[in-house]
Amino acid sequence: MTRNEISQQIIDTCIEMTQLGLNQGTAGNVSVRFDGGMLITPSGIPYEKLTPDHIVYVSSDGTFEDGKLPSSEWLFHLTCYQVREDVNAVVHNHAINCAAVSILNKPIPAIHYMVAASGAKVIPCVPYATFGSSMLADYVEKGIKASKAILLQHHGLIAAEVNLDKALWLAHEVEVLAELYLKTLAVTPNVAVLDDAEMDVVLGKFQSYGLRVEK
Repeated sequence: MTRNEISQQIIDTCIEMTQLGLNQGTAGNVSVRFDGGMLITPSGIPYEKLTPDHIVYVSSDGTFEDGKLPSSEWLFHLTCYQVREDVNAVVHNHAINCAAVSILNKPIPAIHYMVAASGAKVIPCVPYATFGSSMLADYVEKGIKASKAILLQHHGLIAAEVNLDKALWLAHEVEVLAELYLKTLAVTPNVAVLDDAEMDVVLGKFQSYGLRVEK
C-alpha cells in the first residue's frame, strides 16, 4: 500500500473508533508501522478534519517531518514497534470503561475467555506517568511486552496488533471486557476468574481464532 492509502486508513480508523464510542474529541491516536518508522495522527486536529497530508511520518530515531507535529503520545507508539516485531498498528484511546478500570489501578483478570485476545492471561494496568513522557513510554514498554492490550493508569487503553482492523477490534473487545469487569465488581469484590490451565487452552485456540487477517 502507498503512504497515502495507509494514511487514509489511519483516518478511517480514527473516525470508526469515535463512532464505536471508544473515544472523545481529539483524544486518542492511531499509528501504523511504515518505512522503518511509523505514520501517526497529528496533534490537536479533529479526526473529521484530517486529510492524508496531515498524517506524520516519525522515523525510528524519533525525528519527524518539518512543519508537522505528531501526536503527543508518539513516543509510546514508537516503543510498541520497537519491542514487538509482531505488531504493525497501534490504537490508543480514552474509552470510558477502560479508563474507569485504569483509575481503579486494576488489571483486567481472566473474567472471560476473551481476555486471551490480548495474547495474555491478564490485561495489565501500567503505572501512571504524564502523557507524552519518556517515563510513560518506559511503562508501556514493560506492559506491551506481556500483552497486546494494556491499560494506562488514570489514562486509557493501548491496543497493538498486526494491522489496523485487528488493533481496533482488540480495543473494542477490551472495552467490553472492562465494562463486564466493572459490572461484576459492583456486585462483589471477589470476581470469579478462569484458572491458568483453562487460559492456556484458550490462548492456544486463539492462534486461529478472532478477527481474520487477509494474507
